[in-house]
Amino acid sequence: MKLIHDIASLRETLAASLQAARAFVPTMGNLHEGHLALIRQARQALDSRGGGVVVASIFVNRLQFAPHEDFDRYPRTLARDCELLQAAGCDVVFAPDEAELYPEPQGYKVHPPAELADILEGHFRPGFFVGVCTVVAKLFNIVQPGLALFGKKDYQQLMVLRRMVQQMALPIEIIGGETVRSAEGLALSSRNGYLSDTQRQEALHLSATLKALLARWAAGERDLPQLEADAMAALSAQGWQPDYVCLRRQHDLGPAVAGEPVVALAAAKLGQTRLIDNIEG
Repeated sequence: MKLIHDIASLRETLAASLQAARAFVPTMGNLHEGHLALIRQARQALDSRGGGVVVASIFVNRLQFAPHEDFDRYPRTLARDCELLQAAGCDVVFAPDEAELYPEPQGYKVHPPAELADILEGHFRPGFFVGVCTVVAKLFNIVQPGLALFGKKDYQQLMVLRRMVQQMALPIEIIGGETVRSAEGLALSSRNGYLSDTQRQEALHLSATLKALLARWAAGERDLPQLEADAMAALSAQGWQPDYVCLRRQHDLGPAVAGEPVVALAAAKLGQTRLIDNIEG
């Protein structure tokens, strides 16, 4: 496995295998089993199509953090990450610093449509998806993959990026990886490391709340505002600070409609740690 820090060297390395297919997994590092599952999925996808090169990136993207968020304390664990990536079947790791990826202020940015990007996460984290789309578009241009893999835990992000690729006519197949959970059911996240042992147990209430919301919908309850308000209240009663708990259509994140596939989504702070989760119904 090769570790590369600059764009020119990465392009030179990938050009040496110009005819090989490329699968790409962008990350911010501090890797967990969810990331590694995407690497293995990328390897399997390429092997089923005749082989190719699996590329992962590690870059903590300042553009998607608000000033009050955890950019400065976000864990940087490059050496450990590289060991894990190599064991999972990654071929190339691209780990640029800010000066390499943003040598000047990034004046050109990708603004996704408001109806998808300014709801849910985009509402509570203004500018988040502009930062995500801008860095991913830039990384796509650098790596030029045929496949790119993102986890379903970031459900809205996956949808935003799929739409970006579709509308910009990029020759990239976007593959979603299923959310990987701990044995207890907690969705794996790099931010779980901020949680105390007691908070990790309490964090299980997030997925439990989503399951309860889906169960009530499946049982025929259709007062959506009341269902969502009850779910928010249940989290608040456990000491959480919820941003949203909602039930949406899977295909466009519009309000849930009877007879259409739905997804329950939530974002809430437990102590100082903000967690997100979703479960498809």
